[in-house]
Amino acid sequence: MTRVVIVGAGGQARETAWIVAAAYPTWEVCGFVVTDLSRLGPLDSRERVLGDYGWIRDHEAELAGIVIGIGTPRARLKVAADLVAALGGADTPWPSVIHPSVLFDRGSCTIGPGVLVHPGVVATVNVHLGAFAMVNNSCTIGHETRVGRGSVINPGANLSGAVTIGDGVLIGTGAQVLQGLTVGDGATVGAGAVVTRDVPPGITVVGVPARPLHREPAPPSNEPDAPHQRVRP
Repeated sequence: MTRVVIVGAGGQARETAWIVAAAYPTWEVCGFVVTDLSRLGPLDSRERVLGDYGWIRDHEAELAGIVIGIGTPRARLKVAADLVAALGGADTPWPSVIHPSVLFDRGSCTIGPGVLVHPGVVATVNVHLGAFAMVNNSCTIGHETRVGRGSVINPGANLSGAVTIGDGVLIGTGAQVLQGLTVGDGATVGAGAVVTRDVPPGITVVGVPARPLHREPAPPSNEPDAPHQRVRP
């Protein structure tokens, strides 16, 4: 079996198909599947869409692997969980896909199922990438760093040594996480931010140095508070 299907149909799915072709030149990317055909947008590759999850169920025996071509942590984890349930368990084929240009010590690094690593990444020694994590173009990952399940490291981000990235984390483009720090589950580090202290779970940090994002309250509205009120001229 050498056929692979990509989940997703947008730009990330197209990039994923390209990486699969580079990593596994003897495999055939047979097309894209999506969760909901009615939600295909103008930038999706409609001509390559095979169908929804039903297509995978019908052709599972023909597939060497399923690869998630979606670039957000929550969606990567949800798709993985939904497909495992739909296909009946642990035998779902989730290959890790690593572009040939990636540099890492294969003897000491551990790569979970469903991981996607883009071109130009340097991940040195004793690095762990959890299941369904994605590391985008030209990132660096230092020694003893752990990236949790479904987390996404966006292009040009740098994780220093002994960093811990929790599950479902988004590290923005060009962000820096300094030595030995932890970014908790579900947190977001904004593009270009420099993380100089631990980030608690579930919050968004931005800036240099990175600080929690505080949204300004909405300005008072001139609209009436209730239907019976009127604003006089």
